[in-house]
Amino acid sequence: MRWTLKPKPEATKLATLKKALQVDDVVATLLLQRGIESYEEAKTFFRPSLSDLHNPFLMKDMDKAVDRIEQALTNNENILVFGDYDVDGTSSVALMSSYLKTRTEHVATYIPDRYEEGYGVSYQGIDFAHDNDFSLIIALDCGVKAIQKVTYAKEKGIDFIICDHHRPGNELPNAIAILDPKRDDCEYPYKELCGCGVGFKLIQALAEREGKSVDYLTEYLDLVATAIGADIVPITGENRVLAYFGLQIINSSPRPGIRAIINQVKKDELTITDVVFIVAPRINAAGRMKHGNHAVALLTENDLQLAEDYAAEIETFNTDRRDADQQITEEALKQIETQNEQERFTTVVYQDHWHKGVIGIVASRLTETYYRPTLVFTKSGDKLAASARSVSGFDVYNALEACSEHIEQFGGHKYAAGLTLKEESYEAFKQAFEDEVSKTIDKSLLTPEIKVDMKIDLSQINDKLWRIMRQFAPFGPGNMTPIFMTENMKDTGYGKCVGEDDKHLRITATQSGKEKLVCIGFGLGDKFDLISNRKPFKAVYSIDENHWQGKTSLQLKLRDIKP
Repeated sequence: MRWTLKPKPEATKLATLKKALQVDDVVATLLLQRGIESYEEAKTFFRPSLSDLHNPFLMKDMDKAVDRIEQALTNNENILVFGDYDVDGTSSVALMSSYLKTRTEHVATYIPDRYEEGYGVSYQGIDFAHDNDFSLIIALDCGVKAIQKVTYAKEKGIDFIICDHHRPGNELPNAIAILDPKRDDCEYPYKELCGCGVGFKLIQALAEREGKSVDYLTEYLDLVATAIGADIVPITGENRVLAYFGLQIINSSPRPGIRAIINQVKKDELTITDVVFIVAPRINAAGRMKHGNHAVALLTENDLQLAEDYAAEIETFNTDRRDADQQITEEALKQIETQNEQERFTTVVYQDHWHKGVIGIVASRLTETYYRPTLVFTKSGDKLAASARSVSGFDVYNALEACSEHIEQFGGHKYAAGLTLKEESYEAFKQAFEDEVSKTIDKSLLTPEIKVDMKIDLSQINDKLWRIMRQFAPFGPGNMTPIFMTENMKDTGYGKCVGEDDKHLRITATQSGKEKLVCIGFGLGDKFDLISNRKPFKAVYSIDENHWQGKTSLQLKLRDIKP
């Protein structure tokens, strides 16, 4: 692990903020690192308000989208809400369809089949719309690159409104409206919304046109927070406000579908991390193992008993997903080990029988293991399909763009993308991708990095600091859990390996002999020798709370230790 200590803030800024907020060095430094430099900015950060959300009509084409939907509502047109099969897509479809159903009964939903139709807008979906007299399709979390498909729909007399957050190509589809903050000509102030976030801005604009405030829409924020967590978008600015209030809904009055998932796992209060690791995988499992329609049915069901039936069914998909994920990961690791190639800058693996629904998860696991830009391929019809994952700091989307002569189609983000290519292009593409990455990647990015916010002493850790730090949540990209470093620590003699196969490390640490803090290091059991016999060590960690036998105490969650 590389430990990278973030630079200290300017002394004058630090002094000014400390005085304005009456806080210590630690809190002021953490705020300045997050771009918060004044009392007003700190107030917005610590006390998010729905009034902080931007005017939705600042988004390019928003007025056109609202006009066309109003026209459809007035004329009782049939509206088809179309979305991708992942969490962001199914949450978006649930959000848009359930809102529109409060205004018309002429609404239906469509999620493409992951295996038959693939990602994004599909010809089958457009044919379904045409055969069933839909004159307007609202596409969510996809569509910004669907140029030929939108033209095909137009020829059949179907209009498109696109709500997307992926990077557009050089040409835009011929749609009535394209809502995408990443459009070059869109001056919307916040660029990092997920697909469901863009959908929420559209219903906010529709409600505003009716004279209703954003407070009228809070019941939809559980879906938005779930999509924000699952899509790993930055939890900054508008996303932070939406996630903050969405979590409140999840923990107080979630829709029956989300309540049913929470009931299964019997958890009291969910954080955004719980949403990412508990709620999102279950919603995702439907699209991965069966069909995304199951997820939409769960998320739009109003009857709790029925929702619990759907959730139980989805739980079996999730178990199947876990089994497939484990098996394919093992096969992929063996494939890498048997390749015995020279030092490579990428990890690219392929088996024709691997389950297309879990190759993205497998790509993430391989990236964690080998820390290289990674592609996992499987057979999809007469083509090969892959999921791409990257390492922190490297744009895999740009690397794929540089290899586009070998690719049929691709799309995605800086750290995650998907692509398809012809089977005969696989070897040429694999070499081109390796060449491109080896040319463009900073070699230091191939060693996992821990970004450390600041160096502190154990004596600075107390209940007051913990109370303030809790208010930094929800955490995520752009606002990660603070990581600290402390030097000259010693174990008091109670350090030991715990857990199955002694995988984890439990230490009672001190620095000056006065303070004693329990530290838990998951997966750090092999570093016991570094702390044994009271050898001095340094550690990077986050601060956490430990609940044991009715007592609550602070503990350190170790990320890494060194002599």
